[in-house]
Amino acid sequence: MTILAIDQGTTSTRAIVYGADLAPRAQAQAEFVQHFPAAGWVEHDPGDLWATAAATARAAVERAGGAALAVIGITNQRETTLVWERRTGRPVHRAIVWQDRRTADACARLRAEGAERMVQARTGLLLDPYFSATKIAAILDATGLHDAARKGDLAFGTVDTWLIWNLTGGAVHATDATNAARTMLFDIRRGDWDDDLCRLFGVPRAMLPEVRDCADDFGQTRPDLFGRPVPIRGVAGDQQAATMAQACFTPGMMKATFGTGCFALLNTGEAPVESRNRLLTTVAWRLDGRTTYALEGAIFIAGAVVQWLRDGLRLIRAASEAEGLAATADPAQDVILVPAFTGLGAPWWNPEARGALFGLTRATGPAELARAALESVGFQMRDLIEAMRADWPGAGGAAGILRVDGGMTASDAAMQFLADICAMPVDRAAGREATALGAAWLAGMRAGLCPGPEGFAAAWARDRRFEPAADDGVRAARYARWKRAVAATMAV
Repeated sequence: MTILAIDQGTTSTRAIVYGADLAPRAQAQAEFVQHFPAAGWVEHDPGDLWATAAATARAAVERAGGAALAVIGITNQRETTLVWERRTGRPVHRAIVWQDRRTADACARLRAEGAERMVQARTGLLLDPYFSATKIAAILDATGLHDAARKGDLAFGTVDTWLIWNLTGGAVHATDATNAARTMLFDIRRGDWDDDLCRLFGVPRAMLPEVRDCADDFGQTRPDLFGRPVPIRGVAGDQQAATMAQACFTPGMMKATFGTGCFALLNTGEAPVESRNRLLTTVAWRLDGRTTYALEGAIFIAGAVVQWLRDGLRLIRAASEAEGLAATADPAQDVILVPAFTGLGAPWWNPEARGALFGLTRATGPAELARAALESVGFQMRDLIEAMRADWPGAGGAAGILRVDGGMTASDAAMQFLADICAMPVDRAAGREATALGAAWLAGMRAGLCPGPEGFAAAWARDRRFEPAADDGVRAARYARWKRAVAATMAV
């Protein structure tokens, strides 16, 4: 018996077939087009999201050699917002991606009106264009479909909900608690949609999906997709799925996933912790009706900075070349890149900030830019860890370790710099595709194929540990320079 995990990300969709032992059997991946209709705007074609999910899922199942498919799990880019007609399933607008900043003015206006305190108290989130609520309002304003939304003729969903709707042929309009918690419409303490928040953002409750546990019944697929109906039994936002895959089930444990952005989550147990340092309080998972919470820090640009080197500056032909190029950089040049291409995330939360380079000389070239790009991710992670330690002194658990996964962790140099600048050991997981693994485990556990959290944690494996090796004085001086660079970037 096998488990299919659909991992719908920001730039590509991946499907992986796992055995009941959670060992990968086969996979398929497809990129899709990014749309940038205006400065700071990022959109996806909803048809592309569904088409790549369906195609990669079928291809992965076929490549698995016909092993009996028992169950499906879904994980997804969070906050990305879609609205479609219930009757036809036709999207009314392109999906507005989590990176999109078009609603910055709306957020600033609500903040000026004093709404942020209520928003943070109920959702654990800050007023920011990152989240779904203002994106829904923007779609309704752009299409003029407010009346249809109030009548219940339109459906809202994050990407998981859109995939579930299409997989089930429109039979199920549902999401899980982790994705609901990223909409800015969900009361994370009560575990339900909040009417006051819906009114604040102008989002009719009739649009919203049903919220279920992460390991739950999300219906069955259309028979034509896989030759027979297959149950969907696990759903989680990508960062929460990765937190489970990293077996961070004990309060104090933390992980960071390095994809397009970087997201660090710290397990805080069954009580939400309100951040004093502009981190997010969020749902880590909800299993059997019981919620576990986390503190989260979000970096908007991580792996995307390597894509910028490749596609924007054309300094490299493939992402894998960045580390080799950076290794040839002149050690005497201390170039700092603040990659605020779409604003700064936690703990700064400045949507208006834009990227900047510091320390350029006539001798600065591609190698120094590549090194600065890789190091920018470590510096940003240090910002998050400093904030997490201030909110939760035991961040990292008793051993003070950060578990990492994601494509960028393949760079030994980047991971060593991360350990050095953060002054803590970094454990790279044996399997770097943690998001898909988390979704597969949720579905497999619900189907009775996989063990519960304790048994799953016992099987977690490390690929390599990176120990901090930098001189304390050098570390302190470089981090102080980074903070000055960030302050200068925000001052522009």
